[in-house]
Amino acid sequence: MAVAGMNHFTILTDDVDSTVSFYGDLLGLEPGPRPNFKFPGAWLYAGGQPILHIVGGRPRSELKAGVIDHMAFSGRDLAATLAQLKAQSVEYDCRQQVDTGLWQVFFLDPNGAKIELDFPASERVDA
Repeated sequence: MAVAGMNHFTILTDDVDSTVSFYGDLLGLEPGPRPNFKFPGAWLYAGGQPILHIVGGRPRSELKAGVIDHMAFSGRDLAATLAQLKAQSVEYDCRQQVDTGLWQVFFLDPNGAKIELDFPASERVDA
């Protein structure tokens, strides 16, 4: 069997609405159709594809990091993204790869999941 592509990530939360707002406000992901599961949650879409599944109804004590370190997304408009992170008081680490010039921005969602946003080397940040 061969993998044809990445389908989605799933994160756990104790607050579905806040998690949906976080990903919508910062990453532009949009809520969309979700099967009628017997537990709370949401599916978030990008480009018409469901890429982030949110599973709710978990106490905060169950929101523990596993062996997956982070999820990475391709982004656009680095300067606006950094401004939005600052405006929402989200701590982040922005760095540029030495060899490729790719910009990487790392931050945590409200549940402790690590997110990486990758931007082309051609984008600029304010000094």
